[in-house]
Amino acid sequence: MITVKNETGFAKMAVAGRAVKAMHEAIREAAKPGITTKELDVIAADVIESHGCTSNFLNYQGMGAAVPFPGVICASPNNVIVHGIPGDYALKEGDILSIDAGAIYEGYHGDAAFTMAIGEVPEIVARLIDVTEQSMWAGIEQVKAGNKTGDVGHAVQTVVEAAGFSVVTEYVGHGIGTAMHEPPQVPNYGEPGTGIRLKEGYAICVEPMVNIGEWKTTMLDDGWTIVTEDGSLSAHFEHTIALTPEGPKVLTA
Repeated sequence: MITVKNETGFAKMAVAGRAVKAMHEAIREAAKPGITTKELDVIAADVIESHGCTSNFLNYQGMGAAVPFPGVICASPNNVIVHGIPGDYALKEGDILSIDAGAIYEGYHGDAAFTMAIGEVPEIVARLIDVTEQSMWAGIEQVKAGNKTGDVGHAVQTVVEAAGFSVVTEYVGHGIGTAMHEPPQVPNYGEPGTGIRLKEGYAICVEPMVNIGEWKTTMLDDGWTIVTEDGSLSAHFEHTIALTPEGPKVLTA
């Protein structure tokens, strides 16, 4: 069910969004060679608590997984596309790291993701990160009342494929509100004028996941971690966007 938000709902989502933004900032500052993804998770937990919010990832039981998700953040290095479990992995010079984080404030959710380089990376890897972020913003430009989800996905896909990279098709963006994942699904591919029509009062997450190699994915035995089937590197960006009476607003930027 799609949660149609009013001014109060959007205001609460904005508080959650600010907590997510603060988690991102703290992790960007701390993510250096030698730190473990579990240590980054502890930092995120402290930040979210300081903002009066709770995690919507910790103990999340979804995506068909047999066990609840055990972290406050998804920490996904290198060829991990999404849903990486924080643990003992220590970052190294030349890694890339995708962080997906979410928060709840008085029942309303915010959700966002980013990818960063750990030190210096080859030019093609830096371009992967830049293109993935650019594709997200191209999709966000299409988030307006009256447009359809296909308009959003087509904009993302066009940027990614023009750069010679691959859009992950098995995992998509989503609606968000009083649940972290709500209808409609927002694929990162598609044809203009197709899909679900966006309306004032909706909020969605535009969430491209982009691979240097092929788009195909594999789930690890932990039931959560999604990696590229061919072992190639992957990047991930996401923002929560609200369709308010005053127009679209990015709540996690």
